[in-house]
Amino acid sequence: MNHVFKVEDLSVAYDRQPVLWDIDLDIPSGILLGIVGPNGAGKSTLVKTALGLVKPLSGDVRFMGEPYSKVYKKIGYVPQKGSVDWDFPTTVFDVVLMGRYGHIGWLRRVGKKDRQATRDALEKVGMFEYRNRQISELSGGQQQRVFLARALVQDADIYFMDEPFAGVDVKTERAIVGLLKELKANDKTVIVVHHDLNTVKDYFDWLTLLNIKVIAHGPVDEVYTKENVRRTYQADTLMSMEREINV
Repeated sequence: MNHVFKVEDLSVAYDRQPVLWDIDLDIPSGILLGIVGPNGAGKSTLVKTALGLVKPLSGDVRFMGEPYSKVYKKIGYVPQKGSVDWDFPTTVFDVVLMGRYGHIGWLRRVGKKDRQATRDALEKVGMFEYRNRQISELSGGQQQRVFLARALVQDADIYFMDEPFAGVDVKTERAIVGLLKELKANDKTVIVVHHDLNTVKDYFDWLTLLNIKVIAHGPVDEVYTKENVRRTYQADTLMSMEREINV
């Protein structure tokens, strides 16, 4: 199995407080991976560090054997909704078109191929009719669809998505899940920060359970056990959840 994302001995701290500690991960290509853990477990920090947005204390991250700076065109990213300035004055079409800049460069003229790719991505997420709307005018679910389209238009090999289902309605969540599974079917690697334990088995085929350290990592059928979930969330937290989750 070809491995496209590898993390070795990674540690990160904020104000001397460890957020990630001694992380080792080896992620194969063509999987749909969920990163799951309690609040403050370091899930988003892991993604941001991998993408060079957070500086680690130590460790190494490689994509297809290379640092992110050398392969960034092959990597798509959908950030958390709360980290985006939704008041920035730009249209839906232009937000998605920005995803093509890694291919065309910032100083080169946008071509017909790039505009067609943008239209195709917007149609795929059901947002083409909103193409001339200001991004601030959209609902939370619509905004998430637009940023998903921006990632799709990159035609990347690896996609990182940080809580893509947060604050969206059931219809939008199902649509996003369908797109993620379609990406996997096309041999893309999709890595998703997720919070809902109930949907883990339905959404993902691989799972990383994280709480500052990696508790367990591998195929869902092997990793998603009551004992691993208990170790991840710790007994006192899990007691209030056990009636709701289906492990």
